[in-house]
Amino acid sequence: MGLDFLSIAVLLIIGIIILVAVTLMVYGVRKRASRKDRNARKDRDTRLREANKTLSQDPRNAEALQTLAEVYFEDGAWEKALKTYGALISLCATNPDISEFEVSLRYGLAAVQLKQYEEAYKSLVVANSLKPDVFEVISNLGLLEYRRKNYEKASAVLRKALDQRPEHTQTMRTLGLTLTKIHKPKDAVALLRKVLDLEPDDKEALFALAGAYYELNAGDQAVRIYTHLRPDPVFGPHSALIAGTIHLKSNQFEKAEMDFELGLRHEKIRPDVLIELRYRLASSYVKQQKVQQALPILQQVYEMNPEYKDVRTQMSRYQALSRDRNLQIFLMAPSSEFVGLCRKIVLNFFPQSKVKITDISVQQNEYADVLAEIETAKWEDLILFRFIRTSGQVGELMLRDLHSRIKDLKAGRGFCLAAGEYSPGAKQFVEARLIDLIDKEELPKALKKADS
Repeated sequence: MGLDFLSIAVLLIIGIIILVAVTLMVYGVRKRASRKDRNARKDRDTRLREANKTLSQDPRNAEALQTLAEVYFEDGAWEKALKTYGALISLCATNPDISEFEVSLRYGLAAVQLKQYEEAYKSLVVANSLKPDVFEVISNLGLLEYRRKNYEKASAVLRKALDQRPEHTQTMRTLGLTLTKIHKPKDAVALLRKVLDLEPDDKEALFALAGAYYELNAGDQAVRIYTHLRPDPVFGPHSALIAGTIHLKSNQFEKAEMDFELGLRHEKIRPDVLIELRYRLASSYVKQQKVQQALPILQQVYEMNPEYKDVRTQMSRYQALSRDRNLQIFLMAPSSEFVGLCRKIVLNFFPQSKVKITDISVQQNEYADVLAEIETAKWEDLILFRFIRTSGQVGELMLRDLHSRIKDLKAGRGFCLAAGEYSPGAKQFVEARLIDLIDKEELPKALKKADS
């Protein structure tokens, strides 16, 4: 028992000694670092004081200007650094002791920090002409070419830079962004994934990666990223727009609606993205037969730009649809509802007639053919009705196909009903044939027969 107590006491003493030693060592390191910082600060202040003293007597003294410029550059005082390196550039022609390459490079880098990109570009082009393919020069030139939208040139310059430093994150990033602009998504994906492994919070790189996936037809991966970015204040609206567009194209209308609505909740939205979000939200409503909800959204689009896409036509069309439920079914409802409406129209097309529907066929939800035996007090006939689900123009080819079907079925005549118009060729084709055309002007009368 005594031995155990002695062992514990020894261990405690050793622990205390180690703790004290570590504390003293850390204190010593910090003290030396603090002394070093003070010395560096003192050296900086001395350099500045001496340089300013020299310049007060000789404002064009190259050595003093270089000292001043270096201190400003090291401190990140970019405006002062830019001004001082600018003064040195003006002295290069008459003073061989000044490195034109060095001052041009530093001037360009300071200009980049100040977002004076044209100044930066000019200066770095000069630096590159003096010493071609120096990494610091060409990596920044590549960035500037990207900003100038010279994407092919940026790609070539950045590839050179990356050959020198394959793991340089900023160069990988800019090249990855550039490659998405010149439609090289496979290469872009490889680089941007590396960048995001190192900088997972880089939203711009993530947005670009989603675009590259989308271009590679990897829609699921693209949508996952766009969905993740929807709440982001910068990339959220555009991400919501693209995610919604993908869902709209794949007939996932409820998801599309949610995407567009989330995109519109952002406070700051680019005007071009805002108007398209509204336009596509209206489309998603229409696809779900929510015409009344679509109309006020289309009105907002119209107020932003009356000439935007086909907004005038859509407003006119959906205002008519909102007043006519049968027209909504004719153009927009699922096939089952559409076919049910077509049956009702055929059954009531001729007053006081006996109708026997013998065949119904639907072609890819574009049109339906209904064949019926019809008997009235004066005549009886086999008639083929074609209902075309469009508010656009019906051409001659569609009527030729209908005529061919009438002959194959040995029908006596045909009726073609559409919510749009018929082309001159289509009208001319039916002149000598037993086919009656019912267009958007006459269709409402036919639709009313469904309620008879």
